[in-house]
Amino acid sequence: MDNNIEKEFAENKKPRAILVGIQTGPEDMDYYIKELEKLAEAAGLETAGIITQKAERINPAYYMGTGKLEELKEACETLEADVVILNNELSGRQIRNIEDETGIKVIDRTILILDIFASRAVSREGKLQVELAQLQYRMPRLVGFGKSLSRTGGGIGTRGPGEKKLETDRRHIAGKMDEIRREIETVKASRNVQRAKREKSGLPIVAIVGYTNAGKSTLMNKLLEMTEKEDKAVFAKDMLFATLDTSLRNIKIDADKEFLLIDTVGFVSKLPHTLVNAFRSTLEEILYADMILHVVDSSYSDYYFNMTVADGVINEIGAEGIKKLYIFNKIDKIENYEDVLPGGPDCLYISAKKGINMNSLIERINKELFSNRIIAELLIPYDKGNISSYLCEKCKVLKMDYRENGTYFEVELSGEDMGRYREYLI
Repeated sequence: MDNNIEKEFAENKKPRAILVGIQTGPEDMDYYIKELEKLAEAAGLETAGIITQKAERINPAYYMGTGKLEELKEACETLEADVVILNNELSGRQIRNIEDETGIKVIDRTILILDIFASRAVSREGKLQVELAQLQYRMPRLVGFGKSLSRTGGGIGTRGPGEKKLETDRRHIAGKMDEIRREIETVKASRNVQRAKREKSGLPIVAIVGYTNAGKSTLMNKLLEMTEKEDKAVFAKDMLFATLDTSLRNIKIDADKEFLLIDTVGFVSKLPHTLVNAFRSTLEEILYADMILHVVDSSYSDYYFNMTVADGVINEIGAEGIKKLYIFNKIDKIENYEDVLPGGPDCLYISAKKGINMNSLIERINKELFSNRIIAELLIPYDKGNISSYLCEKCKVLKMDYRENGTYFEVELSGEDMGRYREYLI
């Protein structure tokens, strides 16, 4: 599968796409088509036309009815389209049949999302995860993905007596998937070592999650700016899946209060399960968070649907029990936002871009992460200098004195540190 749809066409021309959606149930087709249009834009495509149809069931051969297929053929010619994008996952046979009728490239929503992910992946792990998802998608669709797959294969060690090229391709893909999984496990083991180091530091973790383009990266950058770490800013742009790889930054509220902030990949409706599974090792970083900031684009009319999609993925990976704060972002675009947005103790209204109510967010994080601090008196033996160093660097020391048997501390501790150094309590 090609890594970038846009590269297949002339560099001096923006590829033109016709979007097709078939509605067979109560779903909001207008919403899905608008999102598909944004996805096409994120992939570098221009929407030349939109075709929709209400149908009782999907046509197993062409996805759409024959009448609508004729309309699509005419539109492809009239609008000089380069590609057709279907809103649902198609079988290899359906893709081949529509391509035969229209004479141009046909892709479905999943291929489009995989293409965007492939073009945005930066880290080695991200690239491996995308490649694995692409192969997982392609494997059951080998039949129908191009006529060349039906030809007889050849080459020493690639086939048995009478083996088809289709079988050779299937075996090759299965082997490649196993190889990628092994590489991902190696990267995962390295990340587990890094996570163990983070846990040893005792710093709490806050994970930013949410629908794509809700403003997660903008929020991270604003927090970095407020803590004078602008040089650690991450890429942020008003488009779907502007960032893909997980980012981790250290945020210091004051001299003795700091936490790790993780910005995760954004979610989208109908997010392919191949991607959820491929990115599971990355998404599982959320499971180790002490707090989740669920960022919501409150300026979008159907923000509740986006919240539901994101919460679904959070629950799917098993993070539903972690303390969650809903961050309704982009309130600068809403009049009387307090009257129209949901309220409650788990909701906060902000504009990360304009800096509105960001101090309230920091106060809330401070309260959730550090309200269980305990003032304790400790006597640390002189041969435990590493503990004394930790207390001085990571905790709020109220009083310190050098005594005969060790260093005396009156210090503010987290519940975790209290349990760790309980043997040194006076």
